[in-house]
Amino acid sequence: MHETVIYLGPSELLVASLLVVSAGLVSLKLNLGLEKSLGFAAFRSVAQLGMVGFVLQKVFAVHHPLPVLLWLLLMLFMAGREAVRRSRWRYGGIRVDTVVTMGFSAFTVGTVVTQAVVGTEPWYDPQYVIPMLGMIFGNSLNGISLCLDRFLEYMSARRHELELMLVFGAKRSEVLSAPLREAVRTGMIPIINNMSVAGLVSLPGMMTGQILAGSPPVDAVKYQMVVMFMIAAANAIGSMSISILASRRLMDNQGILNLDILSRMEG
Repeated sequence: MHETVIYLGPSELLVASLLVVSAGLVSLKLNLGLEKSLGFAAFRSVAQLGMVGFVLQKVFAVHHPLPVLLWLLLMLFMAGREAVRRSRWRYGGIRVDTVVTMGFSAFTVGTVVTQAVVGTEPWYDPQYVIPMLGMIFGNSLNGISLCLDRFLEYMSARRHELELMLVFGAKRSEVLSAPLREAVRTGMIPIINNMSVAGLVSLPGMMTGQILAGSPPVDAVKYQMVVMFMIAAANAIGSMSISILASRRLMDNQGILNLDILSRMEG
């Protein structure tokens, strides 16, 4: 099997950048007004990826758990921040809830995968721990933000219905049952869709990256299975956790609604 890795230089990256330019030309041709946003996003991605590559090279060379943990905490903070930005709703404590949720789901699932499945040695090996946790953060924030948005939308849109249930003596668990189910179901949809088409319609990133790096396709498939399963678990745990935390903000143990703290973002 041919396992030579093809390294990319500045000229190859310059040619690849023309693809982004072509996307900008499409925007100009159709008067979409996206060329500036596209250019800024491309510049930002290049700067961020370049910085990450430089920092991770230093982290990999240190062979100490502290830089790895600090990098994971930075990823956690940024993922929690992005999850809040993607939601159209806000309430007091939403940032704390998202960070706690993502930390709990990512580190729980990540620990199982890196220690029990992959068996990294040492336990903080950045070659495995950082990419694995990064994939969990990147994919679970989408499910968590969708779940949070759906839950808060449900609570706001059906406020009078929920209040009527409480008036007729419904318990807190009975009132929250439907919005929790609906929210968690929404948060799980993306990963279920991705798992359904993996392999036949699309080659996921983990598998593609390993094949390009020279790994045998069978080994790449095994790692991709692990990745899909861990993302599904992280999405399920994260969606359930953020819904529970948000519900505690919006309804106390006595069944009193506190929906006045909700605000909808415009635009």
